[in-house]
Amino acid sequence: MDTLLTAVGLHKTYVLPHKTVRVLQGAALAVAPGERVAIVGRSGTGKSTLLHLLGGIDRPDAGDVSIDGKPIYALSSRERSRLRAERIGFVFQSYHLLPEMDVVENVLLPALAIGAHCGRAKARALALLARVGLSDRTSHTPLELSGGEQQRVALARAFMNNPGLLLADEPTGNLDHDTGAQILEMLFGLAQEDRHALVVVTHAPEVAARCHRVLRLENGLLVPA
Repeated sequence: MDTLLTAVGLHKTYVLPHKTVRVLQGAALAVAPGERVAIVGRSGTGKSTLLHLLGGIDRPDAGDVSIDGKPIYALSSRERSRLRAERIGFVFQSYHLLPEMDVVENVLLPALAIGAHCGRAKARALALLARVGLSDRTSHTPLELSGGEQQRVALARAFMNNPGLLLADEPTGNLDHDTGAQILEMLFGLAQEDRHALVVVTHAPEVAARCHRVLRLENGLLVPA
């Protein structure tokens, strides 16, 4: 089986004023193209930290992560940023949209990061916004949108560069049940249609049930749930 994402021996420790917190202690993971993996576990066990390491946002104390066989922490910061923009889409619980930009501009950000052709990039951004039902909101700013609409913009942004891997951190955590269900339909639908791999951190059983595998982060390691 081909492997898109490989993580081996990930360690991460935080040194606080009065204690040392060992969050990850050798976590390992392999994800195939198109595979959907849920990561569950108690709050505070390091699920978000793990996702940040998998996406190259943060650096592990030990261990490594490879995308398409390329160790990402052997890359320079600039090379790693480009690889993130090209191969990884992020969906966060808190949307992380830029308030001074309109909807289209927010979706275009990953394309601008890799110097994509402006005309083609804008056409794709508009097509993605249509797929998430926001064709009538393209000129609005994030503050003019509901939470569910903001998360739909974040979904479109995550898919902008057609990444092989999507990393989602509690993507419905700030939404009511019905709105969250709509977001999940869009997230899993888009991932399946375009055969993106998906790693999703969640507390929701209905989210985990839609994945091929469910892993639990426990004592700094990933184990079958």
